[in-house]
Amino acid sequence: MKPIQKSIQKLKATAVGALLLTSLSAWADISVGVILSLTGPGASLGIPAEQMMKLWPAELGGQKTKFTILNDNSDSSTAAKSAMRLITEEKVDLIIGSSTTPTSLAVVEAAGNEKVPVISLAGGGAIVMPQEGVRKWAFKLSPTESISTNRVLDHMVKDKLKTIATIGVATSYGDGFLKVVESLAPTKGIKLVASEKYNANDQSVTSQVLKVLTTNPDAVYILSLGTPGALPHIELIQRGYKGRIYQTQGVANADFLRVGGKALDGSFITVAPVLVGDQLPDSSPIKKIAVEFLKKSDAAVGVQNRSLFGATAWDALLIADQATRNALKTSKPGTVEFRTAIRDSIEQLKNFVGTEGVYNMSPQDHNGVDERSQVMIKIENGKWVYQP
Repeated sequence: MKPIQKSIQKLKATAVGALLLTSLSAWADISVGVILSLTGPGASLGIPAEQMMKLWPAELGGQKTKFTILNDNSDSSTAAKSAMRLITEEKVDLIIGSSTTPTSLAVVEAAGNEKVPVISLAGGGAIVMPQEGVRKWAFKLSPTESISTNRVLDHMVKDKLKTIATIGVATSYGDGFLKVVESLAPTKGIKLVASEKYNANDQSVTSQVLKVLTTNPDAVYILSLGTPGALPHIELIQRGYKGRIYQTQGVANADFLRVGGKALDGSFITVAPVLVGDQLPDSSPIKKIAVEFLKKSDAAVGVQNRSLFGATAWDALLIADQATRNALKTSKPGTVEFRTAIRDSIEQLKNFVGTEGVYNMSPQDHNGVDERSQVMIKIENGKWVYQP
């Protein structure tokens, strides 16, 4: 090929590349709606998530992004209305949220019907299971109840504990865990001797705790979230319970430690590795990114305010960044094609390492984490302590 021809081809390629970049930059900004429980019983989950969201630059996938954050007040009806507002007024391409299982279910119902992908920050398996209807547009990052519960039951088996009682919040979150405990406990040779429920805004759980104590269980598993999870815990200790107490990762934040105080010492929680990221063995695939996140979080809110829920929001942003980058290759923001491309990209994530787990999504699994997403920790003197 003659030099002049090579020069012409190079100029053409440069022109095409410049045109493509101009076209991409001319596209509308990406619009992301965020629904969090910033007030009400779920506030201790939503506030840390908002704090971490504010650390993220105003872009996803290299494209300028508008984030609209709404408060659902820990109320499912408000969450559904917020989702519709984001869809109809903000024309969002993606929704991140909400903070709790009941509010997330409301968001998924509204968004799924409008073909808007949702990355929930809550833990209930019902958010993504079964994978049909509106749930085909929903993803969640916290592990399903079976992963957490298996770790608790195996911990009991190791120490030859034979009986367990539960005290759960009367929502889809608590009910989801209870069903799994009822199913898995017998397979481990553990007998469920009592199961009590209470409301997240209750001021007393004395009657429920007294009923549990009459069964004298080796362990009590509290199936709750946020600061409401401290109420039955404190009551058990005040009533002289000497057995083991477990909690779900729904309580893993500084406010829970503050409210529970000394009553929490000696209890166990299954949580995502990030909460004790700097205590993990070097062999953990999650340690590097978890420590990187904790440096940002600790600098922003202080090491004493570490929260699992801030990390969940961060993982949602990491995944959204990857998904939008892929979607921008084929479609533009503000279109159903772009929303579909985001959904498809998340569904195809493989070996994606976040602060809370290694994500391997599929059409059948919109959670994508395995047993690496949970570690056992112990509360000692108001601190989270990793248990190898």
